[in-house]
Amino acid sequence: MLKSVGKAWNRFVERRPGFAQFLMFFVFSNAVTVLQLALMPLFRAWFNQTWLLHTDFQRLAVGSNVDGSQYYMFDYPAGEFPAGGGGLAYFMAVQITLAIAQIINFFLQRNITFKSNTSPWIAAMWYFIAYVVITFIAAAAQGFYKAPVYQFFIDTLDWGSTGETAADVLTMVIYAGISFWVFFPIFKVIFKRVQDDEPLVPAEPATAGPA
Repeated sequence: MLKSVGKAWNRFVERRPGFAQFLMFFVFSNAVTVLQLALMPLFRAWFNQTWLLHTDFQRLAVGSNVDGSQYYMFDYPAGEFPAGGGGLAYFMAVQITLAIAQIINFFLQRNITFKSNTSPWIAAMWYFIAYVVITFIAAAAQGFYKAPVYQFFIDTLDWGSTGETAADVLTMVIYAGISFWVFFPIFKVIFKRVQDDEPLVPAEPATAGPA
């Protein structure tokens, strides 16, 4: 059974290598997203029992909200949702979860999806740069949807702690979705596979004919 599936997959890869590569990227990306969905609420529940919950983390002021208040790219005011913004506890839970997931994703995508044989250190450097850039982009986007999502599940639906967990999951799905579409073209660039040069076969010396 497994052998037949493997053979069918190999034939598919030969016929449609680009699409097969995207499918592998899709599978691994969703796998690490599931890992994020499992870890993030656990880290947040843990950090919420510490002083981190009551510590503001509001950085990079860029303009104003529609109500005139200051807009922060990283906007995590202290306190529980929906009155607060999760504080440093929320920020740490998100970033630690993402770091774990992206380290795993790096090796899966490099070694299996793209089968890269270039320098892993150079790839890791560019991966880290891409991760930082995407973190800023996703954080800026989160400033628009995070508070309404938590308010909807906790207050509007009156789900309490269940709504908070549901909001955790939805925000991580959105965060991961942004990363998914940004990372694939980046991976195509940093995870290169260089074809090995074919060995030169020396020509056989010509044999002299009879004089």
